[in-house]
Amino acid sequence: MDRRFTGKVALVVGGTSGIGLAAAQAFAAEGARVMIAGRREAEGMGGVEAIRSRGGSAAFVQCDITEAASVEQMVARTVETFGGLHIAYNNAGITGTVNLFVEDADLAMFEQVMAINVTGTWLAMKYEVPAILASGGGAIVNCASVAGLRGSPGCSAYYGSKHAVLGMTKCVALENAARGIRVNAVCPGLVMTELVEQGFASAQDKLAMLTARIPMNRTGKPDEVAKAVLWLASEDSSFVNGVALPVDGATSV
Repeated sequence: MDRRFTGKVALVVGGTSGIGLAAAQAFAAEGARVMIAGRREAEGMGGVEAIRSRGGSAAFVQCDITEAASVEQMVARTVETFGGLHIAYNNAGITGTVNLFVEDADLAMFEQVMAINVTGTWLAMKYEVPAILASGGGAIVNCASVAGLRGSPGCSAYYGSKHAVLGMTKCVALENAARGIRVNAVCPGLVMTELVEQGFASAQDKLAMLTARIPMNRTGKPDEVAKAVLWLASEDSSFVNGVALPVDGATSV
């Protein structure tokens, strides 16, 4: 196997399950030393043990992505544990309540979505950039969504947050283009993570309806998004910077 990340340190924020866990495992399989960050310690340590059982190197740090001190400590722990930071995948995010027009949506829900998806991504980059610069450069990949490329009624909080992630991605890419850090975003469509499967467990007709809207007539898999993340983080995409890469079965076309 091509081990593109031998000698590199990768931080996966929101890496305890789903796409984040798939990315953490994929980075480790290609030689990276991986720090998994998230709120859930049991799930995070499970991911670490899975990586170590395959001969990889990984550790876990607990983090509240909405708290600046917690995010700063997350990056510091990564550098202390592995000696540097070269790659960050900022995957943490929530959907919030959907199918509510703006006048019926709850302010507390809106603020929570923005705190995690927007402020969390901004804080992550704020502390990742200096650590990556100190390590000689590298790459940041933010997890946006197909929601950041379009609009949808009843989804102003989530869609608005993912548009913001793309805006921040472009700005930070420009800030660091000449300093040796590339910043890109991956935009997944409907991907069947465990949480999504649980969410549609009692709504199979709705899942079938959403799947029928995907031109490829199927949902995505976490490892398909992980492969796109690794490409954006690798030297294979060395002249790709500030882009929003859809991984959505042509949904956004």
